[in-house]
Amino acid sequence: MNGLPLPELVPSWVRSLRAKNLSARTLPNYKLAAAQLVEHLEAEGLSVAVGDITPDAIRGYLSHVLDTRASATAATRYRGLVQLFGWLHREGEIAENPMLRVDPPRVEEQPVPVLSEGDLRALLAVCDGRGFDDRRDTAILRLFIDTGMRLGEMAGLQVDHVDLDLQVAIVTGKGNRIRSVPFGDRTTEALDRYLRVRRGHHSASAPWLWLGLKGRLGDTGIAQMVLRRGRQAGLDRVHPHQFRHTAAHRWLHDGGSEGDLQRIMGWKSPQMLQRYGASAADERARDAHKRLGLGDRL
Repeated sequence: MNGLPLPELVPSWVRSLRAKNLSARTLPNYKLAAAQLVEHLEAEGLSVAVGDITPDAIRGYLSHVLDTRASATAATRYRGLVQLFGWLHREGEIAENPMLRVDPPRVEEQPVPVLSEGDLRALLAVCDGRGFDDRRDTAILRLFIDTGMRLGEMAGLQVDHVDLDLQVAIVTGKGNRIRSVPFGDRTTEALDRYLRVRRGHHSASAPWLWLGLKGRLGDTGIAQMVLRRGRQAGLDRVHPHQFRHTAAHRWLHDGGSEGDLQRIMGWKSPQMLQRYGASAADERARDAHKRLGLGDRL
C-alpha cells in the first residue's frame, strides 16, 4: 500500500477547505466527490491508498458519473477531485498528482428555459390574497422577478437588509461578496405589505426576513414554495434559478447595459453574461433583426 487510505486524509482536507471560505454548496459537493471516488474504487476492487490511485482509476470513476448523472454533475465531481489531489500533493501525501493527466468532462450546455410574462403573471395571481402566506410569497416572487437574486441570497436576507425607501436589498453572494441590489415600486409595495403582516408572526423578533410555520424559511422552504406555486399556476417544475435566467434575458432583450447587469447579478466574469443570456438568445437575435435587418429597409 502506497500512502495512507484516502478516507483517513479526507477530514484534514475538509478542514483546509473550510479555511478557504467556500460557498455553502461547494464544500458538500467536494466532500461527495471524495466519498464517491472511494466507493467506486472499493467496488472495483482497487486500492484506496492515495499513492495507488491512478489517472485511469479516476477516469473510470468520472465515466461512471457520466453514465449515471448529468455532465454538469461530473464536472462538479472533477473540480472536487482537482482540489483533493492538489492538496494531497502539496501536503506531500503523494509524489505525483494524477489529476494533471485527467481531462475535465465535457459539459453539455442545457439552457435553462426562461419564464414568459404570462407565466410570471400566473405565478403572482395564485398568491393574490391578504393572508400571511400570500403576502410573503408575493414578496418573494416579486423580489426574484425584479432582481434575479440567487436562492441562497434570498434565503439569507434579514429584515434590516432591506431598505424600502432607497429600494435596495443588501445580499451576500458567492465568496461572501456583499452587494446592493435595486428593486422597483411594485416589489417595494409587496415587501411593505409582507412586513406589516409579519409583525403578527410568532417569530417576528427573529432577524431573518422570511418566516414560515416553524420560524425561519430557508432555501429549501423557499424552493418548495416556488415549486408549489408553480403547480398551482399550471406551470411545470418552476425553480428559483429560472428567475435569474429570466431577469438576465429580459434585461438584455430590452437593451439594458451588460455592465450594469453584471454588477446587479454579482458576476465576477463577463462570461456569465453569455451563459445566462443563452436561454433565449435566439429570440433576442430575431427581435434585433426585426429592428435592424437591412432587407426590409430596401
